[in-house]
Amino acid sequence: MPLNRRKFLTKSAATGAGVALVGAAAAPAAEAAPASPAAGKKPEKPGKRYSLTIMGTTDLHGHVFNWDYYKDSEYSDAAGNAQGLARISTLVDQIRTEKGHEHTMLLDAGDTIQGTPLTYYYAKVDPITAKRGPVHPMAKAMNAIGYDAVALGNHEFNYGIETLRKFEEQCDFPLLGANAVDHKTQKPAFPAYFMKKFHSPGAAPVTVAVLGLTNPGIAIWDKAYVQGKLDFPGLEEQAAKWVPKLRSMGADVVIVSAHSGTSGTSSYGDQLPYVEDAAANVARRVPGIDAILVGHAHLEIPELKVVNEQTGKTVVLSEPLCYAERLSLFDIELVFVKGKWEVESVSASLRNTNTVADDPKITKLLKDEHAKVVTYVNQVVGRATETLTTVDARYKDAPIIDLINKVQEDVVKAALEGTQYAALPVVSQASPFSRTSEIPAGDVTIRDLSSLYVYDNTLVAKLMTGAQLRAYLEYSAQYFVQTAADAPVDVDKLTNAGGRPDYNYDYVSGLQYDIDVAQPVGSRIKNLTFDGAALDDAQEFVMAVNNYRANGGGDFPYVASAQELWAESTEIRTRIAEWVTAKGELDPKDFASLDWKLTRNGTPVF
Repeated sequence: MPLNRRKFLTKSAATGAGVALVGAAAAPAAEAAPASPAAGKKPEKPGKRYSLTIMGTTDLHGHVFNWDYYKDSEYSDAAGNAQGLARISTLVDQIRTEKGHEHTMLLDAGDTIQGTPLTYYYAKVDPITAKRGPVHPMAKAMNAIGYDAVALGNHEFNYGIETLRKFEEQCDFPLLGANAVDHKTQKPAFPAYFMKKFHSPGAAPVTVAVLGLTNPGIAIWDKAYVQGKLDFPGLEEQAAKWVPKLRSMGADVVIVSAHSGTSGTSSYGDQLPYVEDAAANVARRVPGIDAILVGHAHLEIPELKVVNEQTGKTVVLSEPLCYAERLSLFDIELVFVKGKWEVESVSASLRNTNTVADDPKITKLLKDEHAKVVTYVNQVVGRATETLTTVDARYKDAPIIDLINKVQEDVVKAALEGTQYAALPVVSQASPFSRTSEIPAGDVTIRDLSSLYVYDNTLVAKLMTGAQLRAYLEYSAQYFVQTAADAPVDVDKLTNAGGRPDYNYDYVSGLQYDIDVAQPVGSRIKNLTFDGAALDDAQEFVMAVNNYRANGGGDFPYVASAQELWAESTEIRTRIAEWVTAKGELDPKDFASLDWKLTRNGTPVF
């Protein structure tokens, strides 16, 4: 993010299709002694047995250490969670010792190289793509821990395909994406699967296949990088194609590592014909799968059992909590019957990284990278005249969010100077991403500004009408729970109606309006004005939006299909830092404006 950062160049995709087949000779498995069946239980099948444990992480988002770069201190939360691959490494070593290294695999379900200042630094400040550039810290850590395979997440594409390919080159394990296909050939642009053999004396090897599936939403969220280069068909469709192939190739166990949640819903509505959170659908509709490592949703699911509609067999799913806070374990029991291995049982559980300490091997390996980033985020870029906070930004028009909109307006106005759109009024959207971000009075650092804008979004200018902006605001206002005029107000229960996340609630600057939360959805925007007069539905505006929203993220109406007037690849976070640096002083009088308020039957809530 510093203004003198190294120049970052984005190249076109180099899409090499292929699959990975790896055979791992393992130490002989101990043969279990026959066990007496418990009363009322079906006797175990006779024959040789093999126990296998598949360990899984997901949504690591650049968390190597239990460190909060935004607060410049050890990470802590009310639940007592711990974060980071250094903790995961300790757990993995424990499980390998407990189960036997030759009876374990380690997988991940994606979103690896984006999410913290650590990953941003090695994508943009000291990029891994530079000539003789550094090795990505996530590649270093995951190589050292010994991952077997990692599915691609949607955030893998945030820095462009060149950065992703360089990361792939630096990894000792394959990045899997059966449904990340070359636009021209429709063949996998990354390995579709990974296979590993576990040897057992006196019996055939146990062959485990891992199918990697990523999220179709990449086509929307990172359209600028992937359009015309890569396509992302649905998880169900591609699993139905690949699972039978893996079985025909001799897979005794089929695991899916899916960067997709279990809800069966999509944040992008009907913009794509494929489901965003499709993991449970895959289990239900595609026969031949034993277990699914779930990702993307940032939920904690120790074990979810889904019955396949065709076979009646149970498929076990598990999603470990994000940021390396949990590790999923799939314990699989196999029995050798009539010359082949059969899966007898699968169970899943979670282990908590707060029960262990950092692995000193990882701490030592990445201490220099960590120190560089700590120094970087603590650079002072300006001075604030007063403390700004997001604590109540979900339900009150907060100056700290106005700062984002002011920066975006200024950048877009400058970009459109000299064009036919220069005379149009510019409005802007921004969301209250964090509930805890604070820019303290006094020195303002990069980490202060990074905590305000935690995503690597970039800026886009779209052409919108007054009527479209009205509909946009009504859609955004669905975020609030309908609250009667005479009911007590509990701010903790006022927002996130229907499970809508904070990042899918938008302020829109440049307009003035009330949100009447006593009214039903669709009838909440009142007293909508522009420049002191009722909004003209036919008037044209330039809307400054982040690329996630511009590409359809959150399924806000009209914006994805609106004419694009301008876009750039510089992060909004960087633009905020540039704006503050140029001003030298962060004073609310330069950016704060009262654009909206919550009401009930016309009476302000606050």
